[in-house]
Amino acid sequence: MNQLWAPWRMELVSKGEPPKAGCIFCDLPRGHEDRENLILGRTEHTFAILNRFPYNNGHLMVVPRAHQNDPDQLADVEWSELSEMLRVADRIVRKAYGPHGTNLGMNLGRVAGAGIADHLHWHLVPRWSGDTNFMPVLAETKVMVEHLEASWDRLRPLFDSMYSRVKAW
Repeated sequence: MNQLWAPWRMELVSKGEPPKAGCIFCDLPRGHEDRENLILGRTEHTFAILNRFPYNNGHLMVVPRAHQNDPDQLADVEWSELSEMLRVADRIVRKAYGPHGTNLGMNLGRVAGAGIADHLHWHLVPRWSGDTNFMPVLAETKVMVEHLEASWDRLRPLFDSMYSRVKAW
């Protein structure tokens, strides 16, 4: 019998640890540990970060720095920069992974599926023809072919080349 190992997912499924206080989307970009925190790129008002619990390889999020749960509460410059970062992130993921399509989505509110409901964010999930198989159906398991650190190594240089002029940290 073959075994599929994904020990990093234990952090997601373990129920013994209480949730951390604060907002990860506010806290993580304050530091400079971009690789550890999976931050790919930054601008003055936004940043891109790999999803620690991805649906597919290359699954990232584009997040405003402002702690808001309502797009109407973002200033025009914040919304504009968020939209531009989303467009750039999509371009970078297409260049790095060559997906056949992309899911873009923002879940506003807990009932809409937001895991972090207090801080809005876009999800960008690359998709490929035939990227589904029996594992999610029969075993509720998703096979990830690339480790998060390898995804960071693949994507970070592309973000750096797009945003090298912006050092907002």
